[in-house]
Amino acid sequence: MSRKNTLAAAVAAALALGTVTVVVTQSTAAADSPTARPGAGLRAMAADVRAEAIRTADREADTVAKSLGFGPDERLAAKDVLTDTDGARHVRYDRTYRGLPVIGGDLVVHYDKNGKASGSDQAHRGAIKVAAVTPKLSAGEASAAAVRHAKHVKNAKTDGADGSTLVVYAVGKVPVLAYRSTVTGDGEAGAGSREAVIVDAGSGAPLDQYELHQGIGGTGNGVTVGQVSIETTQTASGYTLTDASHGGTIVYDAYNSPQSNPRQNARAFARTTNTWGNGTASSRESAAVDASYGLAKTWDFYKSAFNRSGIRNDGRGAPAYVHVDNQLVNAFYDDNCFCMYFGDGSSQNGNTPVTAVDVAGHEMSHGVTAATANLNYSGESGGLNEATSDIFGTMVEFYAGNSNDPGDYYIGEKLNMPNGSLRRMDNPASDGNSLGCWTSSAGTVDVHYSSGIANHFFYLASEGTGAKTIGGRAHNGTTCNNDTFTGIGKDKAAAVWYRALTAYMTSTTSYASARTATLQAAADLYGTNSQERYLVSKAWAAVSVGTALPDPGTPTPTPTPTSTPTGSPSPSGNALTNGGFEQGTAGWTQSADDITSSTLQPSHGGSWYAAMMGYGTSATESLSQANIAVPSVGSPKLTFWLKVSTQESGATAYDTLKVNVNGTTLATYSNANAGSAYLQKTVDLSSYKGQNVKLEFAGAEDPYLTTVFLLDDVAIG
Repeated sequence: MSRKNTLAAAVAAALALGTVTVVVTQSTAAADSPTARPGAGLRAMAADVRAEAIRTADREADTVAKSLGFGPDERLAAKDVLTDTDGARHVRYDRTYRGLPVIGGDLVVHYDKNGKASGSDQAHRGAIKVAAVTPKLSAGEASAAAVRHAKHVKNAKTDGADGSTLVVYAVGKVPVLAYRSTVTGDGEAGAGSREAVIVDAGSGAPLDQYELHQGIGGTGNGVTVGQVSIETTQTASGYTLTDASHGGTIVYDAYNSPQSNPRQNARAFARTTNTWGNGTASSRESAAVDASYGLAKTWDFYKSAFNRSGIRNDGRGAPAYVHVDNQLVNAFYDDNCFCMYFGDGSSQNGNTPVTAVDVAGHEMSHGVTAATANLNYSGESGGLNEATSDIFGTMVEFYAGNSNDPGDYYIGEKLNMPNGSLRRMDNPASDGNSLGCWTSSAGTVDVHYSSGIANHFFYLASEGTGAKTIGGRAHNGTTCNNDTFTGIGKDKAAAVWYRALTAYMTSTTSYASARTATLQAAADLYGTNSQERYLVSKAWAAVSVGTALPDPGTPTPTPTPTSTPTGSPSPSGNALTNGGFEQGTAGWTQSADDITSSTLQPSHGGSWYAAMMGYGTSATESLSQANIAVPSVGSPKLTFWLKVSTQESGATAYDTLKVNVNGTTLATYSNANAGSAYLQKTVDLSSYKGQNVKLEFAGAEDPYLTTVFLLDDVAIG
């Protein structure tokens, strides 16, 4: 389930920096200055300053947890601290429950320049509770279940009990005790491919699966950067490919060590003179030159654009290994070893090393994502993870300005692919697999293909619509809604994406939530009423995610009257839009990410439904649709299917779901209506005949046990 951003009651707390209030939603305050704030509005931080900021955040962690209504079994650990140019802070925390890691428990707390907490973004909003932390399955049984459920690798195997870790899985409204297992087998990254499989610790049912090698794969790869300058280190006997200017990055020759242990035969490149490679794959140094150059340009881009010092913002360079494995048509970043692997390609591409500039930028940007939002590598968040690497890999290519590989919006265009590239951001669907427009099934598509939605958004936000030649290649910014508009430029678009990634996104961010995050980031950087923010909304609407905001230079349209004019009867059929939710959020306004296709809860019909509440803490939610034409004949009724699940007991209504029409409550359901199946509910709308009305489902939960209200197949007729 994607992150929630619902405005709820503020909870007062006294933090170390003074008396503050932590609000469950992010702050939406922003200056209206049209001038961009440099570095995505973030200050550069020396490693020792950053370390002290994280230690301060750790000292505040217990108070923050209490202020947000978290339970006594939950603990926060500071992961990163970002500081705005005006002194505001963004503190990112990971969460544990009774000592167990919580997948989907991360959050960001925002503080204004005076140290007052102004809001938060949470992957799972509110307290986390599970019935017990003693699993029914053993770790060995969980590993066996993981092998059965693996879908990204063949001939799967694990290390038995040692390959499974007990966790709390909170990617959904009802957290569950689970095991996270690592399986290996034959997959996209070769014989040593790895996959994470998460299974329910009680039943062994699969909850999630995703690849651990987040690499660019394909049928052909490889490119050199030509004659370039690289940073090396002089030793007593000559030189090594150690880049002291970029965190001490070292490039190693893996000597075809396997992916599972690239350091097995590895040794650092060294020679007596400071001239490396011959520009072809016949010299093992040539691939190392490409890697060293690409990693340095990636570092320099992040430093120049965002004041970020290295992938983890700690001033450390990640080691790189070239010539990994045999016939490996891949390159990937591994956060477990904080290192980068490059394969040599295969006969499919003339055994050209997979060391292009945008490949290095793409893969190392996975490390930036891991160090910040840590977007889950499955579902819509997985597509956003891949897109983030495509976006910043492309920006690294533009930044490098290499004449052998000029900047463009093609991904892997130097890898000798049959289609000319791995992906195209201006036209994602051109590869026959990638999505260029959001659909309700986007979360079920391979993340390399669902990334096309965000790639398309970024291209349109940067360049706008219409045909262009960029980097010597043809581009054409078409849209899903036939709209035309100008872009804000790639540098501004990248600043918006980086700020959204580092300050507002969490591990479970969906496309709808990414839109919210980028609109907030654009407001922070350029102003709430800026053209930049407006055009960001236009770009999202152009890929079928949400609707465009009103043009700040155009008056807001007059609202539609709430009653139907005489002589214009309303239709007699279903007057709702998307009552079965199969088109995702189309037609609906939600205060939280209620509309979902998550398999953690059942739908009544189709794949999509709305899941409201379920936090176990004080919270409110709203799901509504306006301007619904109630039939003017017969006895009009609202019907919907409702399933209520609760941890409460007895007949007292602690948690409620109200049906409101034009602000009047017509029906109320509660935890006392809990049952094992969907039941159809009917509400009489006779008093609203012939009117256009607003329908609202309003949920409210008390501070204690959870209640989940599942809605589906809503109709008025």
